[in-house]
Amino acid sequence: MPDQHAPETSSTPTINTPGGLQDGPDAQQRYNSTAPSGRRRVLLKLSGEVFGGGKVGIDPATVRFVAEQIAAVKNTIEVAVVVGGGNFFRGAELSENGMDRRRADYMGMLGTVMNCLALQDFLLQAGVDTRVQSAISMEQVAEPYIPLRAIRHMQKNRVVIFGAGTGLPYFSTDTVAAQRALEIGADEVLMAKSGVDGVYTADPKKDPTAEKYDRLTYDDALLKNIRVMDLTAMTMCKDNDLPMMVFGMEGDGNVTRALRGERIGTTVTV
Repeated sequence: MPDQHAPETSSTPTINTPGGLQDGPDAQQRYNSTAPSGRRRVLLKLSGEVFGGGKVGIDPATVRFVAEQIAAVKNTIEVAVVVGGGNFFRGAELSENGMDRRRADYMGMLGTVMNCLALQDFLLQAGVDTRVQSAISMEQVAEPYIPLRAIRHMQKNRVVIFGAGTGLPYFSTDTVAAQRALEIGADEVLMAKSGVDGVYTADPKKDPTAEKYDRLTYDDALLKNIRVMDLTAMTMCKDNDLPMMVFGMEGDGNVTRALRGERIGTTVTV
């Protein structure tokens, strides 16, 4: 006779958990096998301004150029990407002009998703299987952000692009890059910059005597107030011993070289 006090069980998978409705009933078994593949796994941070070519909107030629460089490491490097949205909206700037900061930040998050979709399109054209994951629910254009699913995509040679920031206001995409890199177990964060090829002692555009660092520690960057990325992101990387490389977007093949681990720009470590 069945135990009347036993809790009811259901064969229906839960939502937002491995093995849930998004993944199918065999997903739990797949997610239990997340051992490192032995390949280099990196998170590439791209600014929204790069996508716009210095203007509002998207410059297709620039996005195609970036996508082709990522495609050059297809099947050899596990790549995740975080894209900013500054070519559409910058929450902090909208807030300074009178808009509610929370609403402005959400607008910025939507801008990042538009950039994600543009990069996805050009990656697909370059023959790279790609998934966009969003921290804000928008099922028609992106998957929900699930770290273990992102890892599984990369193990299957798919590039994963993270959009909509953290899904919460007041966080920069630098912080998102650090957080996502830690959650997916990335070996390194690659910060692609426009107009500068690394970290300098001063702004090289204003100070001709500024010297470039080949290597830098997080402690030195924090002590000297060198804004490699925002302070929250730098602290997260420092506390979790996550190295970073800051490099310039300019130069044919720089993105590919950085993805492969070539030491260009400035390496920042603990």
